[in-house]
Amino acid sequence: MTEVRKRHTVAVVGAGAAGTLTAVQLCETATRRRTPLDLILVDPAPEAGRGTAYATRDPRHRLNVPAGGMSCYPDDPGHFTRWLCRHGEPTVTAADFATRHRFGAYLADTLGQAIVRAHGTVALRRLRTRAESCAGASDGRVELQLADGGHLTADSVVLATGPAAVRSTWAPPALRTSPQLIADPWATGALDGPLGDTADVLLVGTGLTAIDLALTLDRAGRTVHAVSRSGLVPQPHALSPAGPMSAPEGLSEPSGISLSGLRRTVYRHISRAVRTHGDWRPALDSLRPHTAHLWRSLTPEERAAFLEREGALWNTHRHRMAPATAESVARARTARRLRVHTGGITDARAAADGRLTVTLSNGREIRAGWVIDCTGPGTRLDDPVWRSLLDSGWAVAGPLGMGVATREGRLLDAEGRARLPLYTLGAPRRGELWETTAIPEIRVQAAALAQELLAPLARTAGAGRRPHRRPVDAHGLGLSTHAEAAAAHRAGLDRVLKVRAGAEDAFRRAVALDPGFALGHAALALLGHECGAAVDVPRALADAGRCARERADERERSFVDVVTRRVHDEGGDRALLRHLDAYPADALALATAVPTIAFSGINDLDDSYALHLVERTSPAYDGHWFHTSLLAFLRQGQGRFHEAGELAHRALAAEPASGHAVHALAHVHYESGAHRKGRDWLDAWVSGQGRGAVHRAHFSWHIALHELALDDPAAVRRRWFAQLAPGRVSGVRALVDSGSLLWRARLSDSWRGEVPAADVLETVAREVVERPATAFTALHAAVALAAAGDLAALARLRDHAAGADPVQREVVVPLCEAFAALVEERFQEAARGLDALLPVLRKVGGSAAQREVVEETLLYALVAAGRCDAARRLLGARLDRGAAPRDRRLLAALPG
Repeated sequence: MTEVRKRHTVAVVGAGAAGTLTAVQLCETATRRRTPLDLILVDPAPEAGRGTAYATRDPRHRLNVPAGGMSCYPDDPGHFTRWLCRHGEPTVTAADFATRHRFGAYLADTLGQAIVRAHGTVALRRLRTRAESCAGASDGRVELQLADGGHLTADSVVLATGPAAVRSTWAPPALRTSPQLIADPWATGALDGPLGDTADVLLVGTGLTAIDLALTLDRAGRTVHAVSRSGLVPQPHALSPAGPMSAPEGLSEPSGISLSGLRRTVYRHISRAVRTHGDWRPALDSLRPHTAHLWRSLTPEERAAFLEREGALWNTHRHRMAPATAESVARARTARRLRVHTGGITDARAAADGRLTVTLSNGREIRAGWVIDCTGPGTRLDDPVWRSLLDSGWAVAGPLGMGVATREGRLLDAEGRARLPLYTLGAPRRGELWETTAIPEIRVQAAALAQELLAPLARTAGAGRRPHRRPVDAHGLGLSTHAEAAAAHRAGLDRVLKVRAGAEDAFRRAVALDPGFALGHAALALLGHECGAAVDVPRALADAGRCARERADERERSFVDVVTRRVHDEGGDRALLRHLDAYPADALALATAVPTIAFSGINDLDDSYALHLVERTSPAYDGHWFHTSLLAFLRQGQGRFHEAGELAHRALAAEPASGHAVHALAHVHYESGAHRKGRDWLDAWVSGQGRGAVHRAHFSWHIALHELALDDPAAVRRRWFAQLAPGRVSGVRALVDSGSLLWRARLSDSWRGEVPAADVLETVAREVVERPATAFTALHAAVALAAAGDLAALARLRDHAAGADPVQREVVVPLCEAFAALVEERFQEAARGLDALLPVLRKVGGSAAQREVVEETLLYALVAAGRCDAARRLLGARLDRGAAPRDRRLLAALPG
């Protein structure tokens, strides 16, 4: 009889930041791997995520790391910033310093979301009690005794208890027993006394804890004293960071380096930063990835010497204050409400008025109503569960008595053996790593722990499964997922290739069915980045990367790399072309490389190279309608309209919903002057097969171009309000289609009255209009701004283009200047500028029909400047390309 395998159980002791980050990673990793898991979170706190650090509600208590460095995920640094933007702070940036209470809420919410996504795979229990002791069970598992009298047995335990408790060993005996000494300022109600009066306060310690309490206790009539052996307070973060700096060479493998040699290297590095950047901070920050290696490379004697000589200096420069906090501290010190002293406490005695007289080592006496211990965490872990482990020998103290001995987070005994499946992270690893108490370090440790704890389960599950045939996509490429998710992915891909709505929903369904499906996450990231879909692109990209590392074939990993590089603008085009060389049948990659409408205007390939790519991939598709549709579009771009039309009709015969083929045929009709036929055919398609098409506005724009050419202003106006007005179209699509149509209608006297270009601009993010990423978008931004008569914004767009890519510098800068001249009625200058641009206009990408807006603006400028002969020649050339009643009317209206 086969034994039923029990679900694996992991207990996490502690639900502060470290415990919450561990629980998040366990939930998400188990879900991606479809690994059943029982997760038990043991902590008496009412809410996960807060712990001591993030429970404070004082809005003056801010994080000492900018929001951009406080994400729960090491591979998604913007996650916390985006969370703040979605939760009431829409203008926050990665450089801002959030309150600590908000960060606690973020941790709790992130855990809650992870639990929801893990439903069905991970069963989480929350035990609101303390772990009192920990020991090995007879079967090799771990048993925890709980404060409420219960116990639990787990396959592995993570001790996420946070920093060691303050012990106040520095206090003289008389002070240690005094009710005026507050040993734990973060305990509930601990500050009720000093908050209830105005007596002076002495803070013992001048670090970040002391700074927080100095701000909380600051009030008129009170002096807050702070004392420490160094008298140093934390340095502030820079208001405007100087930017990153590379660490000195050799620090990544610091074997053989002595403390004195390391000291010289670091001080030279800091001097170089001051000379180069005018700031020491970039140098110190560049050491962060190497700190653990450097610490391990030192001998125990060197580590002790470092702590004695440089410890305080390091802490005050490495763990810095938010600029707003530093400003408040500076004001309090200037007003003498905060006084900082150097020294230690040698004596304390009670006065008749109930105050304390505290004597410092420098002989100074301070009278205070309260003395508060702000010396920070102790070195020895005194929590009951840690005492039980240390007393029993399952764990031993770490180097220099700090924390416990570990190897990659696993607890070691006195002989360096890992005898139990016991793990820890964060502050208890301080002796091993030195820098291990900040979120950027803890989140990496949490992710590594999740991988370590669940790796054996994945191997066990894999060993018990029967080999099965992998599902494939519509073009025969394997998919690393199960049949249901593969079906959803195929549906999404089909909709992308047809340019139909619903692709995003289908890909979402695929990753909901299989959260470990890398290709599904990558497809969502691609749609969000290049099509404006409502996708959290960094999050989808991070998920794709995690899944690709855990479960994906070479083709899928290559595609994830392509999308990552495109999103981060790190050679995405080159990576895409290499990918298609290896996997020509990857239709989603081909649709990205050769955009006709779905991804158009973001990263257009050169037309000749796009044609070469389509022809080269032809054998992989064997006449498939999608490939034929792409070829049809490229042929019309070559002016081979008859061949393009035949290819488009062939594709539509196989798949009437093929948006790429329809788009190709729309251009064939327009460029060949078949305006009535094109209008009627496309209008019928949009009303029928095209009802579910994505970018219907672009097809409506094509119909409106026919109506404009047919000189039917009433039809143009009706179509604009029915299908292209703001509210029906927004964002870049409104800029490219709605805005350009308005301008063209105005130029040809087909729109009476003021054009509502300002309404179009209101639907587009100001950054997209004035700081566009591509020359294609910049061209249409200039058109819309000219239509709105916004000269100031045109100037800002021109200044942005001057510092952007070569195409924007060459084309968009003079284009903005020409449009500005037109708005100011300097028509001769505008005509000269626009005429000079026509030969290089192809560089901005897009289609000839889209770029034609510049030619039509030139025609208007020529007529307004009185250059009728030049206007007549231009109209003649246009009529030679294709008959259009509007152009005939404009030609007939020219004088002479």
